[in-house]
Amino acid sequence: MKITMLTNQKGPRISKYIYGQFAEHLGRGIYGGLWVGEDSSIPNKNGIRTDVVNALKAINVPVVRWPGGCFADEYHWKDGVGEASKRKTIVNTNWGGVTETNRFGTHEYFELCSQLACDTYINGNVGSGTVQEMQEWVEYMTMPGESPMASWRRKNGREDPWQVTFLGIGNENWGCGGNMRPEYYADLYRRYQTFVRKYGEQRISKIACGANSGNYQWTRVLMERAAHFMDGISLHYYTVPSGEWHDKGNATGFTEDEWKTTIKRAKRMDELISRHAKIMDQYDPEKKVGMIVDEWGSWYNVEKGTNPGFLFQQNTIRDAMVAAVTLTIFHQHADRVRMANIAQMVNVLQAMLLTEGDQMVKTPTYYVFDLYKAHQDGELIGTYSDPSSDTISYTASKKGETLTLSICNYDLSRTEKIALTQVGNAYHPLQGEYIAAETRDAHNTFDHPNVVIKKKFTGYKMQENTVTVIAPPMSVITLTFGK
Repeated sequence: MKITMLTNQKGPRISKYIYGQFAEHLGRGIYGGLWVGEDSSIPNKNGIRTDVVNALKAINVPVVRWPGGCFADEYHWKDGVGEASKRKTIVNTNWGGVTETNRFGTHEYFELCSQLACDTYINGNVGSGTVQEMQEWVEYMTMPGESPMASWRRKNGREDPWQVTFLGIGNENWGCGGNMRPEYYADLYRRYQTFVRKYGEQRISKIACGANSGNYQWTRVLMERAAHFMDGISLHYYTVPSGEWHDKGNATGFTEDEWKTTIKRAKRMDELISRHAKIMDQYDPEKKVGMIVDEWGSWYNVEKGTNPGFLFQQNTIRDAMVAAVTLTIFHQHADRVRMANIAQMVNVLQAMLLTEGDQMVKTPTYYVFDLYKAHQDGELIGTYSDPSSDTISYTASKKGETLTLSICNYDLSRTEKIALTQVGNAYHPLQGEYIAAETRDAHNTFDHPNVVIKKKFTGYKMQENTVTVIAPPMSVITLTFGK
């Protein structure tokens, strides 16, 4: 196989926000995964796990979406501020029927983002919340002067306003967020976004609730009726191997056919983005409205013995393939896809990290985000292959004098020999890193945390103007080039 990189070709910028994360009040995603409390024996800073923060900082997390998800449209932010012991407890009706203490609220979320040095994406409550409630939350978070909400924020210990980068107006309002029709939600969106006021100098990017998978009519109605009021519109798509929600397939112990079906379903993301983008282009030819894929990833049956409402699943080398294939698709549509948020960051669905007590393990998906982080805010480089392959995914970008090429070989058994050539300025390989596995469900556990880890890659050689790469089966490789 031959891959040609058009190194002088100018492409769209790959937004760093494509590598965004998602943290919902779901299972052990927040409590135990991110938040342990100031009095915990687990090392923490202001109640937030130090090991988790350090691991996430290492992959340059650009933004975290919070508090949901379905939880967002039942979340009333005033329950989660003020003295911890006096905060109102509620029942998390979406996820396991457990008690939500509201111990992790607005102040704690911004503390997390401060420690991660990342931007913020707040999801507001449209399904069961009022316009006034959302307006007052924005005032509480962003008002620099004197006002009732700003005074309350100061009373609760925060003098200066925070920076809210993105704000979602509801979540999945076609489903758990209210079972609305697109026409009804479009009118609600127009109303609610009106009262997301600009306080001081900061501007908040407003994101409308977009479609579920292939619901193209939802996108058409929203773009037709409200495009000029939004900065972004979301899209949700999960890779479910079986295609059946009642029995999605297992995270481990799956067959070769299930491997292939999973990759095939992950690749459907390209079709979904293309078709939704085509509709968006009719109403927004200048591409002012970004596509925000703020929920994506693999979704399997929960692990046996765990709460079905906690959505805890193991994470294997197959999930690394899903991540690499999907991120490459986002790169290819970087002119329209402005942000994506994998579901979810810790202990839920296709997580970066798994925790249990004071233990933490990095998943194969984590290492893909590590291998691909150099693409953040890079300029997409045109590439093509001859012949094309249905088991190889690849993407290239450049920043300054550095070019980064990432390759995923998702064949189960075949090693691929790839000849890399360049048209334009010549770049020379400097180093390589990769992950690979011996078995199709290889994964890391607390007892065996290093089954799939990032390693130095030496399977490449440069002769004259061609770089030959030997890509093992079930592998993800990143090569760094310089002039």
